[in-house]
Amino acid sequence: MKTLRQCRPGDTVTVARLHGTGAVKRRIMDMGITKGTQIFVRKVAPLGDPMEVNVRSYELTLRKADCEMIELN
Repeated sequence: MKTLRQCRPGDTVTVARLHGTGAVKRRIMDMGITKGTQIFVRKVAPLGDPMEVNVRSYELTLRKADCEMIELN
């Protein structure tokens, strides 16, 4: 299982499924990250947290913990 946290800048990936429950999963889905969505990884901070991505033609910054909940194809 590959997660968004393992991606490098320049990667374009597709979401396979979301892990997590309740409010955390709902928050990720409200940001536009759902099954089948393409994500382009723009930047990763020097210590790996946070990660800047493009989702549905807008920029989004995600924490490391949130990136681990996003499983990729």
